[in-house]
Amino acid sequence: MLVRIVGLGPGDPSLLTLGGLDALRGVGRAVTLLAPPDLVRYLAERNILVLRDRVEDPALVVRGSTEAIDEFVTRLDDADLAIGVLGNPLSDFPGLPPLLHALEARGARTEITPGVPRATLSAAINMPLVPLPPGSAHHTWDDLVEIMARLRQSCPWDREQTHRTLLPYLLEETFEVVEAIEANDERELCGELGDLLLQIVFHAQLASETGKFTVADVIDALSNKMIRRHPHVFGDAVIEDVEQQWKSWEQLKAQESAGKARASRLDGIPKHLGALQRGQRMQEKAGRVGFDWPDVRGVLDKLAEELRELAEARRAKQDDPAVREELGDVFFTLVNFARTLGIDAETAMREANDKFYKRFSFMERRASADGRQLSDMTLDELEELWQLAKIEAA
Repeated sequence: MLVRIVGLGPGDPSLLTLGGLDALRGVGRAVTLLAPPDLVRYLAERNILVLRDRVEDPALVVRGSTEAIDEFVTRLDDADLAIGVLGNPLSDFPGLPPLLHALEARGARTEITPGVPRATLSAAINMPLVPLPPGSAHHTWDDLVEIMARLRQSCPWDREQTHRTLLPYLLEETFEVVEAIEANDERELCGELGDLLLQIVFHAQLASETGKFTVADVIDALSNKMIRRHPHVFGDAVIEDVEQQWKSWEQLKAQESAGKARASRLDGIPKHLGALQRGQRMQEKAGRVGFDWPDVRGVLDKLAEELRELAEARRAKQDDPAVREELGDVFFTLVNFARTLGIDAETAMREANDKFYKRFSFMERRASADGRQLSDMTLDELEELWQLAKIEAA
């Protein structure tokens, strides 16, 4: 006997997720606890048999009355059944724990399909949002989640989005956060963090609409992970320094399901990271098991070796793929050198790019002020202008 507990959302048929509807259809018959008539009719029109004689007082079951739940479970037959509850069963159904206990005692197998939490749409769906208050007004987390749900309901652009179409915006907002931090602009950082948070809430809303997970699940997963990986903070483990913390972190990650599925310690580093950043992350992980240079001298010797091999490859055949390979080894060793010095290679490269941009754009402006183009200047003139830029555009 399978009992599938399905979230029906806030009660409006348009907010029943595709995953929830599929879960109900997969069973074919359901008991709906406190569902409004419009939603019950909507289910019946989609060939879901709604049973009305299986529970005497749905409110008591929803509130978690042990007696009402035991009576409800006793009256069930042995056929598969879906139980539809308003909102998300994991957050809006106080009777879930005692119901699961009673069903387990009955020998039933249970499944839970999330739904849109009721808190995400505390206002009636057909009423417009309250006009935006002054900028000094404060909003809550529930307000943000509700705004996102409303956008998906009423904004044509938001309705069209998927996890994949949102990827460029997620990356863009992430890099804008980085720029605000590097510019030491706290006001801008506040706004950019909000834009990044919107992307997280957006993706969670998309998932909730197909019954995969909700933003509450995201928060639960993150909180549980942080507690699990910090036994020295939330338990009685003793960790005295950062090095011990890194070792503990890696050991705990390896014990998790994702860690057990990885064939290498280097798995789990995103492939889409910048090449310098990914190389540094791999070197850090390798270094934590002892595969590392004892001091910076070893890295410098390796760099000299790689430069010699690059020169040899160029002498052999300048356009040979071996040149690219040896150049890659030089970059990789330079990243190792940065790591040994305690410098983030990706940040150092971004700062070098910014410095070149400032100096080169200064050269363009100075040449333009003299009525000239850089392309018309001699190499000596360009060098003179570059030296001036190093002073003026430092």
